Amino acid sequence: MSTTVAGNVKGSAGSAFVADIMGAVTARNPGELEFLQAVREVVESIAPVVACHPEFARHKVVERLVEPERQIMFRVPWVDDKGQVQVNRGFRVQFNSAIGPYKGGIRFHPSVYLGIIKFLGFEQIFKNALTTTPIGGGKGGSDFDPKGKSDNEVMRFCQSFMTELFRHIGEDTDVPAGDIGVGGREVGYMFGQWKRLMTKFTGVLTGKGIGWGGSLVRTEATGYGLVYYTSRMLADRKQEWTGKKVLVSGSGNVAIYAVQKLQQLGAKVIAMSDSNGYIVDEAGVDLELVRQIKEVERGRIKEYAQRRKGSQYVSGCNGIWTVPCDVALPCATQNEIDGESAQILVRNGCKFVAEGANMPSTPEAIEVFLDNNVYYGPAKAANAGGVATSALEMCQNSMRMDWSFSEVDAKLHRIMDAIYDQCVQAAEAYGAPGNLMVGANIAGFLKVARAMLAQGVV
Repeated sequence: MSTTVAGNVKGSAGSAFVADIMGAVTARNPGELEFLQAVREVVESIAPVVACHPEFARHKVVERLVEPERQIMFRVPWVDDKGQVQVNRGFRVQFNSAIGPYKGGIRFHPSVYLGIIKFLGFEQIFKNALTTTPIGGGKGGSDFDPKGKSDNEVMRFCQSFMTELFRHIGEDTDVPAGDIGVGGREVGYMFGQWKRLMTKFTGVLTGKGIGWGGSLVRTEATGYGLVYYTSRMLADRKQEWTGKKVLVSGSGNVAIYAVQKLQQLGAKVIAMSDSNGYIVDEAGVDLELVRQIKEVERGRIKEYAQRRKGSQYVSGCNGIWTVPCDVALPCATQNEIDGESAQILVRNGCKFVAEGANMPSTPEAIEVFLDNNVYYGPAKAANAGGVATSALEMCQNSMRMDWSFSEVDAKLHRIMDAIYDQCVQAAEAYGAPGNLMVGANIAGFLKVARAMLAQGVV
């Protein structure tokens, strides 16, 4: 029998509930595969909860929850350095505000379309609920690709993007942040345009620069939070980081600061990747060299092997999961670990997987982990450190004060501990002990569902 809750309710009213919800969602959102995948995972997990709480079914809480409160799509025209007019699409999905203002990043990447933004916004509902802070779920982005663009081109695009988005956001309405393709530079340009249009300075965007409203630890937060969460996973199995061999996919912000914290705790990170391939360094990755290549030179990870004796580069980023390890931390993008890669990780002795990216494991991969006693930490819990620290930035902006690095880091650590505890407790309460995915989905759902009931049919 499957170790997921979906397997436990097969053939019961729970399976009929899943079929009914998914049938309706699929009909309304054809072709949006990532969104449908995210919804199915949650709906399968919460089936036993809905069975225990008939008021949720009576008031159509799940049916309302899977439908965004608002979807915004708009044209973004801008002029490149050659004087040519370019046109992109912009998106903002304001998914659920039951427990607070919409909160979620902005992604700039050619793969962006409405289905991606809806998947990310839906995940954000539960992730944000788990943080213990009062923030709802949303997400935004564009199919604009900042790679290869000059600073002036990025600025002109960001200004055009915000010229439409500004009318839909606000410090008590919707507070965006960064995501893939949106770092400090892009946040700065968007905030500057918002401030120009609104003629006021508030905490409407997070991830701002230190000195003009940003929070210490925000840069490190998702990577650090991932490691804090995974540390609890190790501790529950009476293990520690010292001597552990770790794979970290990606080489962006999340991956870099996860590696930094892992090395501080005594782990040995032996592989990292980018979209072209991965490097293996059995002596332990030289993080400063990675940062020089990726953050300063904006180069490719293959350059690491050219400069670091004893390391090697392999084309094809998914091959990183063939490297034997104790712990795997996928920090690159959605669905990067499929069922076959998961089987290889299991055969090679991997015992822990925790997600730094959003939905990086396919349903088949997750099933492999759960069926083979690999302790699995889902993204909506394990990578919630970034949005949690964004909420802390919002607090500081509202109070017009700054906290020290150690204060924010301590608050982040406490939040990640609280998230882990919620996952464990919810899984235990609903008959899936040790299943952190089910626990995360249930704990987040219950908080949002109860708020939705209290606020009536809206």
